[in-house]
Formats: sequence, structure tokens, C-alpha cells
Amino acid sequence: MSTRRLELIALPGFPLVQPGDDLAALIAQGLAAAGLTLQAGDVLVLAQKVVSKACGRIVDLRDVTPSPRAVELAASTGKDARLVELILGEASEVVAHRPGVLVVAHRLGLVMANAGIDASNVEQEADSERVLLLPEDPDGEAERLRAAIVARDGVAVGVVINDSVGRAWRNGTVGLALGSAGLPALWDLRGDADLFGRRLEVSQQAIADELAAAASLVQGQGAEGQPVVLVRGLDVPTATQTARELLRPRDEDLFR
Repeated sequence: MSTRRLELIALPGFPLVQPGDDLAALIAQGLAAAGLTLQAGDVLVLAQKVVSKACGRIVDLRDVTPSPRAVELAASTGKDARLVELILGEASEVVAHRPGVLVVAHRLGLVMANAGIDASNVEQEADSERVLLLPEDPDGEAERLRAAIVARDGVAVGVVINDSVGRAWRNGTVGLALGSAGLPALWDLRGDADLFGRRLEVSQQAIADELAAAASLVQGQGAEGQPVVLVRGLDVPTATQTARELLRPRDEDLFR
């Protein structure tokens, strides 16, 4: 890789996404509104929320009946028992909990608070209590969107689906790649040499995560309404890996 200049451009005026919407078509409209034409090597980073909405991953808490385990965890965390029930349904393991915090291992392999379930920027109707779940298959959704864009424009692009997550050792959230297609999500530098010819032994670059974090600076965290970012100028190898490659195997996780 030899990237020296990178552009991040948020598509303006992106509409509120509804279940069943064609994201590829909406992106095409956003590119046209911005006067942009896709180029080979471009990467599109989409906020998880627009992908989840298009996939219909919306649940109304009024329709959820909490289990005894959810009621127990709700009492110790201070969370809504119905929300906890949804979290448990998406989780493979409860990693940690205390008042105000419930960290789980998501069935996708991610370790995160509340299984990524969120109510922010989710439209409500009347007395609804809607929340949004992560996509069922983020890598699959990234690949389907990439294929649709390539078929429409004939341009090879990459797609990353990102979300904001906390970190075990630091305050604040950063963008993280939930799904990736058309680029090497994890680039292995082991065997390469440093400036002094010393062999790199452990270096692996999380390219998809770095793109996710950079794009989140442009997307914003609140009412910005800019969920899609065009990244231009990235010089990456042609290898393709999914975001699943970024997950550390359970037996190599020293903190669980």
C-alpha cells in the first residue's frame, strides 16, 4: 500500500431509509446530487443503521415478553427487561454487566454493549418503542450491495458497513467494521521488513476498521444525517477478505 492522500466525502441529503429500500439506488441518487462519479478503487462506507433499516431489523419493545433471565439482568443493570430480552436473543454469551452496562458476545462474534441494539435515530410512530438490531449478515449485505453497484456502474468498489462501539481500555466510541466486501479487511504484513530491514512478526493492519473509524468522523454521531461516505484515494492490495477475518478467535482472547 502507498496511500498518501485520502478523501472522505459524505453524500448530502441522504433520505431516511425504510424497510425494503434499495440502498444501491439511494447511493446512486446521492452521488448524482453531489456531482460525483464512482471510480475504480473507491470505497463506500455505510452506517449500520441504514443497512439494518433497509433489512427491516426493527423491533417494537411493546411486542417483546421478557424471560426470567432477562428480568434478572434488567434488575442488576437497570435496563428495560424487554430490551434485555432482545439483547440475549442476539448474544451467544454475557461477558460482563453492572448498573447501566450490559456487554455481550454477539452471535456474529463481536463483543459489544447491548448487542449493538439501539433506539437513536430510529423513527417512532404514535406510542411505539422501536429499536434497531444489527443486520443478520453484515458481510453478506456488504457483498450484495457491492455486487449491485458493480452491476449498475461497471466500477469495482469496496463496501464497508460500520458502527460506533466502545473499547475495553479507552473511553469514547470509534467506528468499527461490521461488514466488508471488495477489499482486504485484514492485511497481513508479517514477513515484510521495517525501515531497517527487521522482519515484521505480528503486524496485521485492520484496513476495514480503519476505514470505518475514518468515515465515522464525517458521518457524525447525532443528527447529521450523513450515513454514507465515499472514500477515495485508498491504495490497497487486490485481495478480498470479509470483516469476519477481524474477529479474534475465542481461544486467543485473553480478556474473556
